[in-house]
Amino acid sequence: MKHLTTKQVEKKMKSRIILNNILKTIFLLSTLFGLVVLAVLIIRVLTQGLAYINLDFLTGKLSTSPDRAGIMGAVLGTFWLMAVVIPVTMVLGVSTAIYNELYARKGRLQSIIQTNISNLAGVPSIVYGILGLTIFVRTMDFGNIVLAGGLTMSLLVLPIVIVSSQEAIRAVPKHLSEASFGMGATKWQTVKNIILPASLPGILTGTILALSRAIGETAPLVVLGIPALLLPFPGGIFDKFTVLPMQIYYWTLDSSLMEEYAYLASATIIVLLVLLFILNSTAIIIRNKFQQRY
Repeated sequence: MKHLTTKQVEKKMKSRIILNNILKTIFLLSTLFGLVVLAVLIIRVLTQGLAYINLDFLTGKLSTSPDRAGIMGAVLGTFWLMAVVIPVTMVLGVSTAIYNELYARKGRLQSIIQTNISNLAGVPSIVYGILGLTIFVRTMDFGNIVLAGGLTMSLLVLPIVIVSSQEAIRAVPKHLSEASFGMGATKWQTVKNIILPASLPGILTGTILALSRAIGETAPLVVLGIPALLLPFPGGIFDKFTVLPMQIYYWTLDSSLMEEYAYLASATIIVLLVLLFILNSTAIIIRNKFQQRY
């Protein structure tokens, strides 16, 4: 066995310390770069759009005149869209994760399905838009209503919810379920009373990230032909609608014609960020409540 001399040890330690410092600097610069870009974007949006946010802007209808344009229709459309996306995504996503982890027979078929679900999480969002257009708008003849948009966005975020839910279920210590079986509980009783409550914080974390993506996506809705015209306020899932990201998209395009539209787009971005903050904060509070319990 070869023994290292003190000099060799000191030399190796010095190179390791240098490597550690280099990596630490790279990680710090990466973090700072992201923070600086985010800060520049937020400052730019706030300086352009904050002055345009008032009660008339928040409660008004869309208008061809920038001075009278409001976003209440887009806000209501966003709420109705999420009213479809949240239950569909959570029920289908968590159910699929439970089946794959706890009920499906392990083998090549299950492995192929699992691999495909993981790969679907990386498919570009516009592909889901084309899928939603084919299935919900043309084949099922829904048209560009809230239900078609909500189901399309659910398809988009479903793989993220499934994969994160499976990871959360997998992280539950085995001895908890074994103790439940030892007490005479059935498999469903163990899932309902032990595994689901213990994995709920992890499931909610993945769901929060997925819903945040759904509320800010534009590409699938552009493919579905969701307009940003003078529509009545949506009152249900079968009404035509528009959403905040679509309104931002169209106003950004129109800014080449009139500069005021760029300021309206910035004001709408601020409203969208506030809605995202409220949605994420609510979900995080619920997650933390269950995390403390289990």
